[in-house]
Amino acid sequence: MSDHFVLFLSLLYFFVLWLFIPKITEPRNLANLSSNMWPLLTLVIGQMFVLIVGGIDLSQTSIMAVTSVLGAMVMSGRLDPVLFEKNPLWGVILSENGGALGGSIWALPVGILVMLLTGALIGLLNGLSVAKLKMPPFMVTLVSMFFFSGLAIYLTRSENIMYLPRGFVALGRGAVGSFCVALVLALLAWFVLSRMVLGRWLYAAGMNIRTALVSGVPTSGVIVLAYVFSGFCAAAGSILYSARLEMGRPTLGDNLLLDIIGAAVIGGISLYGGKGKVIWAVYGVLFFTILANSLNRMNLDFYTVQIVKGCVILIAALLDVTRMRLLAVSRLPKGGA
Repeated sequence: MSDHFVLFLSLLYFFVLWLFIPKITEPRNLANLSSNMWPLLTLVIGQMFVLIVGGIDLSQTSIMAVTSVLGAMVMSGRLDPVLFEKNPLWGVILSENGGALGGSIWALPVGILVMLLTGALIGLLNGLSVAKLKMPPFMVTLVSMFFFSGLAIYLTRSENIMYLPRGFVALGRGAVGSFCVALVLALLAWFVLSRMVLGRWLYAAGMNIRTALVSGVPTSGVIVLAYVFSGFCAAAGSILYSARLEMGRPTLGDNLLLDIIGAAVIGGISLYGGKGKVIWAVYGVLFFTILANSLNRMNLDFYTVQIVKGCVILIAALLDVTRMRLLAVSRLPKGGA
């Protein structure tokens, strides 16, 4: 099918929505669509790399939570003793004056650096467990999801950390900052997948890891790099979402995992590995963002929205399965005399 099929489907769906919900084209709603699309795209791009090598990363949302908390602990300018005096880090890193670098000119760059490095480090741990220890990606990232989600809550005692630097908060205002971050990551991902040997290695490892290994592809290193990049993108997404909320939140991303996987699958990134393009990720995020926006405009209950999203993702997964089977049949040798 055409690379642009999901784009056409998104435009058609948006047109049908406009007929029944005219307010969906209002500037305010369009701005909301844009501001929701770019942070999600940063997460889907990272997930795409892991799916291409035949894995999956369920820990992205927990990486968002723990990096949001750690970054806020570095940058916060003030903390309420009533809320945080029982925190295990109170008096060590945290105080009434805020985090470790609260009020310092270094708070913003160091805080962002801590978030990105933490995300990449967690991705490295996931990648090494999958590539070197040969553990199932689902189990590895599931354990990471529970562990780091729990760690984020433990470090904050479930309290949000506020009073972040103005420069950090500015990243979450409007769609300009999030668009720039998503654009940089998208261009980087496109360059790697389309113009570098590493991109061919990623696809080869996802298509058939044994064949790739025999062909000289450093499959272990490729898989590790995919998970590192996924963790890095999750931290970048955490920066954007934390800036929008103006706080470090220990439950950040709790309801985003379905959106991340769903947007990737809807875009056409195969769950079987070996297939994925940046443009597919963009189109998948576009469709999923429009879908989520339309469901919210209908004032549906939370569980109804989740049911509809789940059904759409299931249909996309079934289409992926059907496509793979048709490709397998088409490659079978034809009978002859």
